[in-house]
Amino acid sequence: MENDRIKVKNIPSEVKIQPPSNGAAGKSLNSSTPDRFNPRNRIYVRAVSGLHQLLRRRIGFIGMLAFMVLPWLNFNGHQAVLFDIFEQKFNIFGMTLWPQDLTIFAFILMIAAFALFLVTTFYGRVWCGYTCPQTVWTFIFIWFEEKFEGTANQRKKLDQRPMDFDKFWRKSAKHGSWILFSLYTAITFVGYFTPIRSLIPDLLAFSAGFYAVLSIIVFTVCTYGNAGWMREIMCLHICPYARFQSAMFDKDTFTVSYDATRGESRGPRSRKQDPKALGLGDCIDCNLCVQVCPTGIDIRNGLQYECINCGACIDACDGVMDKMNYPKGLIAYTTERNLEVSTEKTKAVRGKLIGYLMILLVITGALVANIAMRMPMDLDIIRDRNQLYRVNIEGLIENTYTLKVINKAQVEQKFSIEISGLDNYQVLGKQQVHLAAGSTMDVPLSVVIDPYDLKKPVTEFEFVLINQDNPDERLAQPTNFFKGR
Repeated sequence: MENDRIKVKNIPSEVKIQPPSNGAAGKSLNSSTPDRFNPRNRIYVRAVSGLHQLLRRRIGFIGMLAFMVLPWLNFNGHQAVLFDIFEQKFNIFGMTLWPQDLTIFAFILMIAAFALFLVTTFYGRVWCGYTCPQTVWTFIFIWFEEKFEGTANQRKKLDQRPMDFDKFWRKSAKHGSWILFSLYTAITFVGYFTPIRSLIPDLLAFSAGFYAVLSIIVFTVCTYGNAGWMREIMCLHICPYARFQSAMFDKDTFTVSYDATRGESRGPRSRKQDPKALGLGDCIDCNLCVQVCPTGIDIRNGLQYECINCGACIDACDGVMDKMNYPKGLIAYTTERNLEVSTEKTKAVRGKLIGYLMILLVITGALVANIAMRMPMDLDIIRDRNQLYRVNIEGLIENTYTLKVINKAQVEQKFSIEISGLDNYQVLGKQQVHLAAGSTMDVPLSVVIDPYDLKKPVTEFEFVLINQDNPDERLAQPTNFFKGR
């Protein structure tokens, strides 16, 4: 997005002083500002360069690279990241998570939530501006748009032209690139849930599963629609984050803000004219801050929930201020307290931030402890539901169990099954099992005891699963032995 750079040469020398806006509460006087509440009004985002846009591109590139590469990585002979819904197991770099590990997922989601709260309280809606997939994919789609249709003004003129061959091929190439990139995105996304190395050959051979093909079609359409057509509509009308973010804001939250005290009254002037002598502020009312905004708002109207804190208006305004020989920072990341005429300074460290940070640290510690104490195996016990116990031909009491042994590791493991809490018992069934990586096995066992050795109708005992390669790894599950009356 290097073209259509912002230029401020040929600024008119005559002074046309417009009525000032009322600072943060005023209305924009620029009639070209699109009605962002009308989904049919398209926003032609103008390209801008600067520190914040460079940072956005770098962060977006790293996130996109991680998304595209992760499914192709292998670890211990398995796909490094694979969320197998049908097998109900998630492989994450050597660790296999099963439904029994739900607490780990819960901790991860809570960490993500409180990290978002912490960042939003400190630096506003920067998640939306720099890392949100909707923003990153829209940024990429606009890049394709610029390559085929040109700058913002050229795209606007192209849309106003009647259809001809030049317009037809440019539109076709743009939409074709959007569809291909959406398809690649969808295949990569589905590759997180089904082995991607077999998915692509299956697609080429028309032998892929129904759900995989359906998912690819759905996500292709969604990506194409969201990043190509809806764009800012997602941010303005659909995304819930914009609605509740204000609950985390306070006077010390850094947000993209316009310094109305310095900028008003706004109006055009030449570089050589003294704005103070003209009764003007530093804002020359060039409207570039609106033209580069991906959601089409005028930041000079004050803090608005539609602002995604991307900093595009900062880069545009700083470029204008530099060319006008004015100090930068008319639009900047600042706080409401800094903009007020007050002797108080922004409180970077405050109770709300400390509270979020402490909760985040506690949950992170709980996650680390949960993973550290997690056993690479699991054992579930299923009793025979048809018959709690039976008396065999020798007069002994027999209880039947089905032990579901789970190997959570991504290497083959050998286990032995022992019993604790019973005396003078016999075990009928296999007590030594070998399990492949990430597999399960149902092991039927019967426990036989002389009724004279049982003092109660119901006796509690434990099945103990022991890792033969590491005997210190033991997992005990309690169950009951029924004698009857």
